[in-house]
Amino acid sequence: MDNQSNLSFSINKDTTSSQASQFLRFVLLPDTNLMVSLSQIAAVLKIPFGKIVPVPDMPSWVMGVYNWRGEIVWMIDLGQLLGFTPWYEQSVTASNHKAVVIHPSNQNLKTLSTGELVGLVVSDVQDIEMCHTDNLHSPPASAITPELAPFLRGYWIKDNGEIIVTVDGDSIFAAMPRE
Repeated sequence: MDNQSNLSFSINKDTTSSQASQFLRFVLLPDTNLMVSLSQIAAVLKIPFGKIVPVPDMPSWVMGVYNWRGEIVWMIDLGQLLGFTPWYEQSVTASNHKAVVIHPSNQNLKTLSTGELVGLVVSDVQDIEMCHTDNLHSPPASAITPELAPFLRGYWIKDNGEIIVTVDGDSIFAAMPRE
């Protein structure tokens, strides 16, 4: 058995309203709140430093690969991919990476073939949010960076005024290098 442990949280994929969707909320340092559709989440992992194996000749945001239950998971520095501070430039005090493992939206875990899992290395995993997809707003072009634009699904302003950026998991898969 390896030294990984899953973060525990309860996933209830049934929604109380047909218009509402569930999203997993996570954080990139210093203060960026993001979320991705819960339907694309395969797992949330704690990965000890040194367990991600670097792969040569990859973009700098591809950290390498990780063996999760016999499956190869491509690990990416989500912050760097989206144009934020790269993981290696952050002052990290934890002894583990936190990763949100996603799969393409058109597949489920039982129909995946090798290499179709991507781990998004993030600063922290928060909670599950219920959001009506018609409450997602498109940001003005002047408010987003060119790095973020291809991966942005929209943003949501919660009742308390907090803004959460919604990331499109399938766009992340489309950006992955192909052989």
